Amino acid sequence: MLETTLLGIQQLAHFDIWIVLVAGSLLGIILGAIPGIGPGVGIALLLPVTYAMEPLQGITLLMGLYAAGWYGGAIPAITINTPGTGVNVLTTYDGFPMTKAGEPQRALSLAYASSFFGGIFAVVVLMVAAWPLAALSKYLTSVDLGMAALLAMVLVVVAHRGAELASFAMLGVGLFVSTIGLETAYGSARYTFDTTWMMAGVPLISMILGLFALSQAFSLLFSDRKIDTTETEIDRQLLSGFIEICRYPKVLFRSAGFGVGMGVLPGVGEFLAQFFAYTTARNGSKTPDKFGKGAPEGIIASETANNAVPPAALVPLLSLGIPGEAFTAMMLTVFIVHGVDPGPTLFADHKEFVAGLYVSLFVMNFIIVGILLVGTRWIAKLATINDKLLAVIIMCLVMVGTFSRNYRLSDTIIAIFFGLVGFALRRANIPLVPMILGLVLGPIMERYFRQGIGAAGGDLTIFVTRPVSLVFLIVIILLIAHSIRRAIARIAGRI
Repeated sequence: MLETTLLGIQQLAHFDIWIVLVAGSLLGIILGAIPGIGPGVGIALLLPVTYAMEPLQGITLLMGLYAAGWYGGAIPAITINTPGTGVNVLTTYDGFPMTKAGEPQRALSLAYASSFFGGIFAVVVLMVAAWPLAALSKYLTSVDLGMAALLAMVLVVVAHRGAELASFAMLGVGLFVSTIGLETAYGSARYTFDTTWMMAGVPLISMILGLFALSQAFSLLFSDRKIDTTETEIDRQLLSGFIEICRYPKVLFRSAGFGVGMGVLPGVGEFLAQFFAYTTARNGSKTPDKFGKGAPEGIIASETANNAVPPAALVPLLSLGIPGEAFTAMMLTVFIVHGVDPGPTLFADHKEFVAGLYVSLFVMNFIIVGILLVGTRWIAKLATINDKLLAVIIMCLVMVGTFSRNYRLSDTIIAIFFGLVGFALRRANIPLVPMILGLVLGPIMERYFRQGIGAAGGDLTIFVTRPVSLVFLIVIILLIAHSIRRAIARIAGRI
């Protein structure tokens, strides 16, 4: 690990890495602090920009947005009882009551310190776990990796409890969209309807910008959010929380463990990690009645868990080349554009990149906290920006981003189409993430399955004769059976 750290420090000797570190951290905080935006929109908008960067620069910029967004989302959650992002909802439970009690600095300080601990803890886990897992994956065949991609899809579906059918349908839509265009093995056209502009398939950039950014802009246009313009007194004495969190070591480490565990699992992510961390902290507290009324353990559990997820989510992406959720799926496209293949070969062929990413993620948490300690007073004012103004800005950026990629009007039209689809799905509370993962994981699964079946001479029993593939298959069957049983129980409970 020492060799990796030293190699990573060498990568930070380049000035451009520091530029993207600071820029990504600052943009992530800003977008997280504006209710209704969040890091997902920022990552979607900046994705075309990262294609022109070196892989380490591009991934560092996106990870800065990803990680810093959760930090920034705690600011409006605590000061005006409006979560900046969806994963900061539980922070409002104890953060805002603490503000009403005249302690906004204490609440913010606890949130920053907890987020910092969760982020650093997860980076250490990434450094320890990803490399051995990648070494182990060298012994996996294309059949095993294809089944792992299928398992990731199943996990995404079953993670949406209560909406499994809708999630499965959206995954199917994403898989279908991934088949459009020229098929790679034989060059045959699939679902192009004799049009030339469909030969290259549906551009991932257009679909991501439409589903995430443009649909969010449409939602903001119809938003009726009431903006609280009252001033919350915030000074720069925000370091006390770094001492106070040490009084709750069990809550800290347990919540960080939930964040890492849920981050590694495909399709689970921040929401479930935060829920388990908060619930466990309340159940294990000596004063559970204080939760929801300004309990420091509530803020610590919530913020530690959700900030431990981003680095942990990189473990399956770097070691197996399989993204577990929408943000890492977007990051996978940066690898693809630069011809870098995540997985076992990444650690052998691109040691400098991996080492630089580790150290960048570690340093990033210090930069984010530094920005917050200095600029919280002004960043908090971003929560009062008018939603409709934000919507117009996002729409303009989407139009420019989609058209400038290939200078094709069709790409922009596709983005508008998926923007309308995403807006309709948001209104109907249908999950969007499975569609993106279907689009990204579809070609990966198809490629591995094609290679595996071809190597076996068309013998489909290869999926049960390979021990690893068989284990994955059994897990898939058990997950589906458990999900069906849960659905039947819910239906029976309504009758």
